[in-house]
Amino acid sequence: MKKVVIGMSGGVDSSVAAILLKQQGYEVIGLFMRNWDSSINNDILGNPNLNNNICPQEQDYNDAKAVCKKLEIPLHRIDFIKEYWDDVFTYFLEELKKGRTPNPDIMCNKYIKFDCFVKEAKRLGADYIATGHYAKIENGRLMRSHDLNKDQTYFLSQLSKEQLENVLFPLGDIENKEEVRRIAEQYDLITAHKKDSTGICFIGERNFKNFLKNYLPNQSGDIINIDTNEVLGKHIGLMYYTIGQRKGLDVGGTKDKLFVVGKDLKKNVLYVAEGEDNPYLYSTSCLLEQVNFNCEERPSTCTAKFRYRAKDYPVTLTYLENGEVLVNYDPIKAVTPGQACVFYDQDYCLGGGIIKEVRKENEKLWYLL
Repeated sequence: MKKVVIGMSGGVDSSVAAILLKQQGYEVIGLFMRNWDSSINNDILGNPNLNNNICPQEQDYNDAKAVCKKLEIPLHRIDFIKEYWDDVFTYFLEELKKGRTPNPDIMCNKYIKFDCFVKEAKRLGADYIATGHYAKIENGRLMRSHDLNKDQTYFLSQLSKEQLENVLFPLGDIENKEEVRRIAEQYDLITAHKKDSTGICFIGERNFKNFLKNYLPNQSGDIINIDTNEVLGKHIGLMYYTIGQRKGLDVGGTKDKLFVVGKDLKKNVLYVAEGEDNPYLYSTSCLLEQVNFNCEERPSTCTAKFRYRAKDYPVTLTYLENGEVLVNYDPIKAVTPGQACVFYDQDYCLGGGIIKEVRKENEKLWYLL
């Protein structure tokens, strides 16, 4: 009997993934990862979910234990707190300092779930590892899940071909989230109706502003209308805003809706523009760094996502000598430095890179860093 070590997060997805693996005849072992020290200053760090002095992470562990007991599978626990801080959280802070909008979940998958976790799983004798991600592996290639609304290949785009070996995604062919909860109900699991996790990967849902100010100092500055050069108000720190953002600006008195279109770190200015089709929101190319492919081919054309759950856009790729990739496309709104650009060939996810610069007609947009 083949042995599978599955990441048990204390949520319904990993719970049902474990059920499906058992149904398929695997010997299943659960492994719970503790990647953030939630015992330190939870109130100060802005955690709104403390319940009877039990932080969400410990509640997740208790739920994972209850599920594993119900399913009669062993559960192990491992701490990757230092690794998460060094490889994920530090990256998150450094990107924010640069004025970018990072996606820590992508780096968590690359460095923690499909690296540190795999090493521990092998120590436990695993033939395969499994997670509750909505994705597929077919013929060794990463593919979108059946439920396109939940598909998470975007977050797996930095994984190498080697990291995807001996990986199982039991939820890849599941009909939808409703079916996942229905299966959990059939097994009377405590996670059947548990709310999906939100917020920063493994840190959870917090008051983002209160949380970040413990690591990065707030520095307020002007909000300027990029079309008129008029100062409209004050921002609370450039790290709290992302390109295309409309809500939370606390600026009124304009005829049309305001959108964030850029940041100037040196001047500490947040640029906004009126109208959801304002030309300043659009770009025609971007430059990628940290480019990763999980396949042999290097396509010249494909489609790409620039945000999770965004639509696919046709793109043309130019490979530069320094390893970066220039991505050209018809005008797209709110392409954002720090986010991932992920490549697809129909349902196959080929990999992706991190957006370093955003350009229009091959000229770097000065107001986008």
